[in-house]
Amino acid sequence: MAGRYVARRLLLFVPTLVGASIFIFVLMRLVPGDIAEILVYQTGGETSAIQQKQIRQIRQELGLDRPVVVQYLDWVGNAARGDFGQSYTQQRPVADILKERVPRSIELAVLTILLAMLWAVPLGVVSAVHQNRWADYVVRVLSISGLSVPIFFSGVLVLYLLVRLFKWLPPLEFVSFTADPVENLKQLIWPALVQAFYISAPITRLTRSQLLEVIRQDYVRTARAKGLAERAVVYRHALANSLLPVVTFVGWWGGRLLGGIVIVEIIFSVPGMGSALAHAVTQRDYPTVQAMVFLMALIFLMLNLLVDLLYAWLDPRIKYA
Repeated sequence: MAGRYVARRLLLFVPTLVGASIFIFVLMRLVPGDIAEILVYQTGGETSAIQQKQIRQIRQELGLDRPVVVQYLDWVGNAARGDFGQSYTQQRPVADILKERVPRSIELAVLTILLAMLWAVPLGVVSAVHQNRWADYVVRVLSISGLSVPIFFSGVLVLYLLVRLFKWLPPLEFVSFTADPVENLKQLIWPALVQAFYISAPITRLTRSQLLEVIRQDYVRTARAKGLAERAVVYRHALANSLLPVVTFVGWWGGRLLGGIVIVEIIFSVPGMGSALAHAVTQRDYPTVQAMVFLMALIFLMLNLLVDLLYAWLDPRIKYA
C-alpha cells in the first residue's frame, strides 16, 4: 500500500516539474535584454556593424536563433541525461556549478532548520505549559520580534555587530565541511542563526497553539489521572500528537530556504546556490537559471513527499490512500 502511494506521488512530480521548467523557460525569455548583446557590448571598442555581426554569431552559437519550442525540447532532453548545458557567462558546464554551489546551500539550510527546531519547539512547549504567565509572555514577545524584523535588516545588524565588536569579516574563500569542519561551521553559523531566528518565530507560535489544543484532550487528562509525570504527559503524549502541522511547516520551509537565502548568502559572502542564481538572472544566463530552478522544484517536491511519509510515523491513525 505504501509503495503504491509513493509511486502515485512520484508520478505527480512529472507534470509539476514540467510546468515549473516551462514557466521559468518562458519567463527568462520575456525579461528585457539579450545575452548576446550583453556579451558583445560589455567588451566595447567595435563599430556598430561589427557588433551586430557578433551578436548574430553568438545567437547562432548559443542556439538562440532557433524557435523557443525547439530550444526548450533540446534543454529538456539534455537535462534528462544530466546535461544542463554550458553557462553563458562562466563558460563552463552548469552541472559543475551545481556540484559546487548546491551542497553549500543545502548545508546552510539544514543547519538553519536544526538550529530553529532546537530552540523553537522547546520554547513553544514552555509557552503552552505556562500559558498566561511571565514565561509565556517572554516567548510570545520573542516570537513577534522574529516575525517583525526583516531578515535583511537582522543580517546586516548581526554583520555590523560582528565587525564592530569582534572584528570578524566574512572570509574571502569558502572552506568546505570535508576540508575543515570547524572552519566551515564558523563561516555558516552566523547566517544560519540569522535565518533560524526568523523561521523559529512561526514554529514557536505553531507549536504553542497546537500543544494548547492537544493538552485539553481527554487522553491527556487520562494520562495525568494515571499518575504519569508531567514531563511524560507533555512530551510523550501531547507533543507527539501536536507535531504534524510543525512537520508540514518545516518541510515547506526547507524547500523555500534553498531559493530564499539569496540575501543572507550575499550579506555573509556565502558562495551558495542563492547568490549564484541571483547573478545568473541579472546576466541572462538561461541554462544556469533553468537548472537551478528545476533542481529547487525537485528538492521541494521530495521534501513534501517526505513530510507525507512522516505523517504515518507520527500518527499511526493516518493510512496511505
